[in-house]
Amino acid sequence: MLENQAKYAYIAIGSNLGNKKLNIEKAKYKLQNNLIKIIKSSANYETISWPDPRKPKFINAVVKIKTILSPVELLNKCNKIELELGRKRFKKNEPRTCDIDIIDYDQKILKSNHSTNLTLPHPSIEQRNFVLLPLFEISKNWKHPVKKVNITKLISFLKDVDLRTIKQI
Repeated sequence: MLENQAKYAYIAIGSNLGNKKLNIEKAKYKLQNNLIKIIKSSANYETISWPDPRKPKFINAVVKIKTILSPVELLNKCNKIELELGRKRFKKNEPRTCDIDIIDYDQKILKSNHSTNLTLPHPSIEQRNFVLLPLFEISKNWKHPVKKVNITKLISFLKDVDLRTIKQI
């Protein structure tokens, strides 16, 4: 990896079908075989499914990576890995074997357009306990690139129910 071109990014990995922990580990392994180096990984966190809590619970983790891939190339690798791990895209928010999202790429701000379906930072992360708490675990000084608010403050804005319904496992 060319060190002077490498960028840091944060990726959220989740699963609520099959062997969830194994799915997350497989996703990490596949990421590392695609010009991506995992620098840090959070513990796994269990959360209720959103928006329908009757669906299977999720296990989630966040990893800090270093890569020479562009944001779009990284997104394409993540989508490919999801497919390799059995992800089917029928309806939004359906249970899935693997969900990989780019949370932040080198503090870049990108808007989704007709040629790419990528928004950075990932939209609505400030409302997602399953992103904020694992991200805080591995990057206590992270700051939202658009809102310019640090992660501690973002966590303080979470609803009490969001803090009660997540547990590190």
